[in-house]
Amino acid sequence: MTKTVTQNLLSGPATLMYPKKKRIYTAITRGRVENDIHKCIFCGMCSRRCPTYAIVVTKDRQEWQIDRLKCCTCNLCVEICPVKSLSMENQYSPALTLTEKPEGIYTVRMGNEASGT
Repeated sequence: MTKTVTQNLLSGPATLMYPKKKRIYTAITRGRVENDIHKCIFCGMCSRRCPTYAIVVTKDRQEWQIDRLKCCTCNLCVEICPVKSLSMENQYSPALTLTEKPEGIYTVRMGNEASGT
């Protein structure tokens, strides 16, 4: 035990000093789901596979919607997509506040690129 205490006292901190040192995310870090709407065929397989029902696909309006507060970033929707239009970014979504985005829903339409409500 004295060896462990001595090592901890003599070594530096185990955490990053955040403002000075930014965290470097690895390529396999799960952050948020992104959709390349031009490749999407609106089949709805991602919404059926989502365990938290965070994704809603509307084929007739060509609309893809995700509720970022429900999403558990499990990567199942990315794996099941037949045309690989979904991808997992390795950066997290910015924090949501009630005044900016009350529900955290992110909508992508074929005509419009993206809108958050």
